[in-house]
Amino acid sequence: MKMERSVRIQVLSRDGRELFKGGIEVPAEGTIADLKKAIQKRNSKYYPERQRITLPPTPGQAAPASPDATKKLKDCFAAFGIDRPQVVFKDLGPQVSYRTLFCVEYLGPLLIYPLFYFFPALYTVFGRPERTVTHPVQTYALIQWTVHYLKREFETFFVHRFSHATSPLSNVFRNSAHYWTFAFFISYHVNHPWYKPVSETQMWVGFGISVVCQLSNFYCHVILRNLRPADGTSGYQIPSGFLFDYVTCANYTTEVWQWIGFVVATGGGLASYLFLGVAMYFMTGWALQKHKRLNKMFDGKDGRKKYPRRWVIFPPVL
Repeated sequence: MKMERSVRIQVLSRDGRELFKGGIEVPAEGTIADLKKAIQKRNSKYYPERQRITLPPTPGQAAPASPDATKKLKDCFAAFGIDRPQVVFKDLGPQVSYRTLFCVEYLGPLLIYPLFYFFPALYTVFGRPERTVTHPVQTYALIQWTVHYLKREFETFFVHRFSHATSPLSNVFRNSAHYWTFAFFISYHVNHPWYKPVSETQMWVGFGISVVCQLSNFYCHVILRNLRPADGTSGYQIPSGFLFDYVTCANYTTEVWQWIGFVVATGGGLASYLFLGVAMYFMTGWALQKHKRLNKMFDGKDGRKKYPRRWVIFPPVL
């Protein structure tokens, strides 16, 4: 029987210390995924999703490369020589799946917002009288809010395909604090006993914007899902169809506008404006990054496609 040749790889910390004395032995034809499994065997707490493996930068390279898990080790080290292969290891800390992250952060708004609607006596805890009148806009706001977060939960389990399997556990607490806190304060305002509803016309215009944008947002997510195979390995592609023919991040555009509709329909309130402002800030940043990345990847050179001219997120402003 022919013995499979193996190679010993030196695993370094970011400050240059050797983490595993004598290195990690893996098959010469192995992949980065095989290396991660071998590291886990040496220390069980380092499961593959917790590891970030990078290669030392080659001459002229600004930052270390982070190779795909399926890439063969011999190809990774072709530029360095296979005699003394090295990788740099970073512990990403405890991880959770993205589905778990999204499920938890969206569950809070689903459970918290209805409290002030169905239990108006809660206002007495804050020194306010119990609500005795429920305006139609308050009921419609509850329906819109609930449908939105039910849609998000549905998309989490049945629509989204994630390019990364896990997220740091700390993000569960950070993201949940954001969504759960805003749910509390927005519901407190909209269902308040002293709440003054907007005109019926304004209410229907606002909710009309929200309904259209929620449906559009769902369709945008379906389009994005179809760009990525079930195993999530497709990499970046140029989104096309529907609003993506005009806007790079149409999913963010429709998300922002559905919240604008909610603010218009309910008359806003400080918490609603802050929530909308924070959402716009982060989604604009993500959209600018993605737009820049797509333009760089699809530059029309060496047979690559040319990324079409599109708005980033807010036509005709950005």
